[in-house]
Amino acid sequence: MPYAFGLKNEFLASPRIDNLSSVYSSLEGLLQAENNSGICVAAMLDNEEVGSLTAQGADGDFLENVLRRIAYALRFDDNEYYKALASSFLLSADNAHALHPNHPEKSDPTNKTLMGGGVVIKTHANKAYVTDGLSAAILKTVFDNANVKYQAFFNRSDARSGSTLGAASQRHIGIRGADIGIAQLAMHSACECFASADYTEMVNGITAFFNSTIENTQNGISVK
Repeated sequence: MPYAFGLKNEFLASPRIDNLSSVYSSLEGLLQAENNSGICVAAMLDNEEVGSLTAQGADGDFLENVLRRIAYALRFDDNEYYKALASSFLLSADNAHALHPNHPEKSDPTNKTLMGGGVVIKTHANKAYVTDGLSAAILKTVFDNANVKYQAFFNRSDARSGSTLGAASQRHIGIRGADIGIAQLAMHSACECFASADYTEMVNGITAFFNSTIENTQNGISVK
């Protein structure tokens, strides 16, 4: 059973925090958003933990087909569809490993991701995550505009990490994007845990993302 713990019950322990917290916060963010300037999509895809190589997984064609059907309903031709992709932004949500007090050597030596530190923006030197310098700057601007607390996660470059839906999806739709998540301990165990305040920040961050307008202009990228 899920339970709260900590000096002020600030932490939550439960099985399946990863990936259900990402799914539910994405749904909450979509429902709370009031963006009338574009089409917002929240995709919940199966089989991420076994590689996404299924018809309903991120490395299948389900998401691409849905986007094409939306474009078809709007009477877009192929050129308009690809222009829409080029002006879109993909947010891939999957939890991150927090600094473990008993095993600090597992974390990047110059970057400590903490439970309670806010939404994690995830970067990987070997490109397991889709975040790059430009997409990180865009997302930080979105979060700054909405006063959303965030922190950075850099996977150790000499250690493998898990894959995310963002990296799998980009092979099919090629949208600029960033990986985010909640910092947690005991990932994939029967008793995962995270700071409850980080979930609130995650919902606020995703809502702010859906409410934002990200445009390519002659002077660069505009975030409103």
